[in-house]
Amino acid sequence: MGTITTPDGTTIFYKDWGPRDGQPIVFHHGWPLSADDWDNQMLFFLSHGYRVIAHDRRGHGRSSQTPSGHDMDTYAADVAALAGALDLRDAVHVGHSTGGGEVARYVARAEPGRVAKAVLVGAVPPVMVKSESNPGGLPIEVFDGFRAALAANRAQFFIDVPSGPFYGFNRPGAEVSQGLIDNWWRQGMMGAANAHYECIKAFSETDFTEDLRKIDVPVLVAHGTDDQVVPYEDSAPLTAELLKNATLKSYEGYPHGMLSTHPDVLNADILAFVRS
Repeated sequence: MGTITTPDGTTIFYKDWGPRDGQPIVFHHGWPLSADDWDNQMLFFLSHGYRVIAHDRRGHGRSSQTPSGHDMDTYAADVAALAGALDLRDAVHVGHSTGGGEVARYVARAEPGRVAKAVLVGAVPPVMVKSESNPGGLPIEVFDGFRAALAANRAQFFIDVPSGPFYGFNRPGAEVSQGLIDNWWRQGMMGAANAHYECIKAFSETDFTEDLRKIDVPVLVAHGTDDQVVPYEDSAPLTAELLKNATLKSYEGYPHGMLSTHPDVLNADILAFVRS
């Protein structure tokens, strides 16, 4: 574990495990979580000989609680600073939800040789909010509701989200894991309320269309069909169409947080993609 300091003085916390000469796999977490959300995947890929890295986005987890910079351009710049500091080459960047947007923006702008492949899991691209150009998106009122709930009682909101739509625990017959709910709350409450509030705009209103069109490396687009946070039809198929070299893999009935509810399936599929 360590930290880097970005050009604007922000401290970014990261984990870096495994052989220095192993192929790097970099994990980008969702809102409002931290690098800890990838514990299962990091241990899995570490056991297969990879160098595994995960960072806490600014304002999240153990990174600086900054007054500004809670936008996708800055998030991507922070990743570029981390990749430069660690001199990561031929890395695979894996992003979940908001982290998928971060991956798209970073990979589209990355220095040649830095990125070999990318994986988007339940990711927010191309764009979430409804508009004339994105009629299948979610109304802005949905995200206004997120902001209102966070401002009113963040601690309760961060129980309600994982208890319900995030992991699909609100579905009939769902096998509820209290540990996942508690860990989601723990990670969320480590971060800054202002960062989480402003990040809602970043993940919901940023248009990644041009980023996706610029990406040349192979990309695995993995998405659950019962994703209640980032609806499948307005995300994964549209993202795959915009990419030059995409593999779309749909998971019937899987929820938004499938990396935690079905890690055995997701880990094996990502490993096969990385090795392919």
